[in-house]
Amino acid sequence: MTEPDISASVGSGLEPGSRPLQAKLRKSLGTSATAFSLDVEFTANPGFSILFGPSGAGKTTLLDCIAGLLTPDAERIVVGDRVLFDAAQGMNEPPSRRNIGYVFQDLALFPHLTVEENVEYGLAHLPRRERQQRAAAVLDSFRIRQLARRRPKGISGGERQRVALARALVTDPQVLLLDEPLAALDAATKSRIVDDLRAWNQGHGIPILYVTHSREEVFALGERVLVLDRGRIVAEGTPHEVLEAPWQETVAQLAGFENVFDARVESRHEDRGTMRCRLTDSTVGTLVELETPLVRAEQGTLLHVGIRAGDILLAITPPSGLSARNVIPGRIASLERRDVIISARVECGVEMEVHLTLAARDALGLAPGREVWLVIKTHSCHLMHR
Repeated sequence: MTEPDISASVGSGLEPGSRPLQAKLRKSLGTSATAFSLDVEFTANPGFSILFGPSGAGKTTLLDCIAGLLTPDAERIVVGDRVLFDAAQGMNEPPSRRNIGYVFQDLALFPHLTVEENVEYGLAHLPRRERQQRAAAVLDSFRIRQLARRRPKGISGGERQRVALARALVTDPQVLLLDEPLAALDAATKSRIVDDLRAWNQGHGIPILYVTHSREEVFALGERVLVLDRGRIVAEGTPHEVLEAPWQETVAQLAGFENVFDARVESRHEDRGTMRCRLTDSTVGTLVELETPLVRAEQGTLLHVGIRAGDILLAITPPSGLSARNVIPGRIASLERRDVIISARVECGVEMEVHLTLAARDALGLAPGREVWLVIKTHSCHLMHR
């Protein structure tokens, strides 16, 4: 059996004839008391690249550097063979000449202009007839030509988002930057807008950097995801590679792993493709053993183990005859309702969070103090760097 390499990285080849965005830059912000340093290097090929990470990770700062709204302290930014910034050569194209589309979270539409006038705003240097033709074409692409004579305050939120995209794309940019422009929309509206944007890009083939905090958006949008944390790229790859099997604790928490524990490899079982790992909770100090998938980590290695709350089953009697290798006795410490989900915290040597339905809570008669058994499949235990 081939063991996963916990130190493996993910690479990506370039599409033939593509014009990728290549960025390597450093930027320091703030005072000594509030210092922030951005230090990244990546390539974004045509299509969606998702910038994912917690607030304050540096996502908007990175977009501002690419757009030319902030000047990096060092390194370079290149689109295809066109250099936008090179500190060593003293080259720094102004924002107006970078040919980069940027849609901000607040959209920044001009309230006194009509939809058509907003879209034509970046084409002032062109003859009127050409401005109108290009605006009409992009309004058609985003299904809002019928709104051309209306002003932003007289249209819906989803329509305003479409206008902002049309205004950014009417200039035929080489790169499109999107800073959570769809965050306030419902899922159905968001999905329709993204489908239209994806269709537009099939004919243009530009890199699109899309900032989001939403795990659901990462899977829905991204061919590739870059995870930022404290100004660094800590993971990159396809959404499945990065979020379903994360190798860093920060990524695991962003990806929705509610339970992350310190662990030590106690034994390896190559014949079964598994390991035994001992968990510890620093606040409790007691220990629990789990059977986990086999990875390249020797006995005594310190790791993290991540388990999603939704991957844990609860039983009120000792279960038997199961394929799951981990059955752990515990006691319910608390139950909290979160919309249609119940979050149960279970003391079992460590404290684990378990998600279940309202119906399951009622059918099992769950309440604080109730003895339960946790059932966890081996492959629900994800191993990460410590």
